[in-house]
Amino acid sequence: AEVLVLPSHGRPFVGLHTRVGQLVAHHDERLADVLVACAEAPQSAADLLMVLFKRPLDLHQTTFAIGESIAHLHALWHAGRLRRERDAHGVYRFATLAR
Repeated sequence: AEVLVLPSHGRPFVGLHTRVGQLVAHHDERLADVLVACAEAPQSAADLLMVLFKRPLDLHQTTFAIGESIAHLHALWHAGRLRRERDAHGVYRFATLAR
């Protein structure tokens, strides 16, 4: 609780365990958002940018955001929570599993 954290970006802070808990909660919320979107219609990584990031992104930010979107989709796919199919244009789209 008293460890001084010197992150690679942002300001130094104390409270490592609290911050890790916040990051895990945020990640879990984003995974839940992805599942909701994929239940509504099959989604590509690009489709999910507005779900995961509520603000406009510049080209540099979009590059990192696509990677994060792919990571969320693959985490849920490998966990057996989503199915993946390639559409007629060769784009992978993810949807929730039929119950």
